[in-house]
Amino acid sequence: MNNQLQDYNPSGIAEINGNLLGLPFDYDSANLIVFAVPWEVTVSYGAGTANGPQRILDASLQIDLFDFDHPDGWKQGIFMLEIPQDILEKNNYYRQEAAKIIERQAEGKALTDTPDLTSVLTAINQAGEQVNQWLFTQCQTAINQGKQVAVIGGDHSSPLGYFQALATKYENYGILHIDAHADLRDAYEEFEFSHASIMFNAMKIPQISKLVQVAIRDICQDEVDIINNSNERIIAYYEPTIKQKLYSGITWIDLCQEIISHLPENVYISFDVDGLDPKLCPHTGTPVPGGLELEQAYCLFRELVNSGRKIIGFDICEVGDAEWDGNVGARIVYKLANLLFLSQTKI
Repeated sequence: MNNQLQDYNPSGIAEINGNLLGLPFDYDSANLIVFAVPWEVTVSYGAGTANGPQRILDASLQIDLFDFDHPDGWKQGIFMLEIPQDILEKNNYYRQEAAKIIERQAEGKALTDTPDLTSVLTAINQAGEQVNQWLFTQCQTAINQGKQVAVIGGDHSSPLGYFQALATKYENYGILHIDAHADLRDAYEEFEFSHASIMFNAMKIPQISKLVQVAIRDICQDEVDIINNSNERIIAYYEPTIKQKLYSGITWIDLCQEIISHLPENVYISFDVDGLDPKLCPHTGTPVPGGLELEQAYCLFRELVNSGRKIIGFDICEVGDAEWDGNVGARIVYKLANLLFLSQTKI
């Protein structure tokens, strides 16, 4: 235990030190390294999630460290690297470029019409690939040093490089995906790394053996077909089905255990906050009525840990640019961090 930690009072006032929760850790002393990916170039409805990491960081200073699931979890160490301003600047530029393509498509016109936007599309796809490669390199370096990793987006395209890094360590892992959307679009709006294509791209990674989706309630026929034809590699728990079962008297605990039964030993949690009731994160990019309560999501994650499975990483994406959304997002990050630590030590 370093001297800073010996002198640290977890019940005291959080220090504004650039780290999540004001915790007294650095890269070397922390067990969990958090990467911010302020990227939302392809968002097709509401913007602002590129500022989600900053909102979460700011709000985290107001959170008490006692956690009911893992009271001493913070001692494992959490360190968030500085939000990369170069990525945020590129995001702001390419977001404006992407808007031209989205507008052209909404008008029913070809990208090759005057002015030709095909080179703009190519540049956006290349920029997305560069962000993925940056994150892959950062995550792989941390993993190779024995660190756990978490990602804060940005839109839901943000964690793809982390998925790829985990595939270099784990021969087989599953994704527990909380979302209002299936995100199984093939290059939605022609953007290869669209926020609506993250799970389509994830399914290209052979080490991801199972994708279990929860709270899906806004989906297209092509995505339903992909799920139905996946040979149960993808399992979807649609919102209407979940609610109908709950209304009929099936308990949420029983349903959680059924959901978890589909997952392998090593599980990654991908949490799009629009999977929650919109009152919790109203400024998310694509809010949809319905969704989970926060404690419902936590209950699902607890049952995952109780099952003996290991949480090997997580992301939280689509947190809007507002104080309340940042508050909820920060609490999710801290809860997932503590449950990850707990799952790694639970026998």
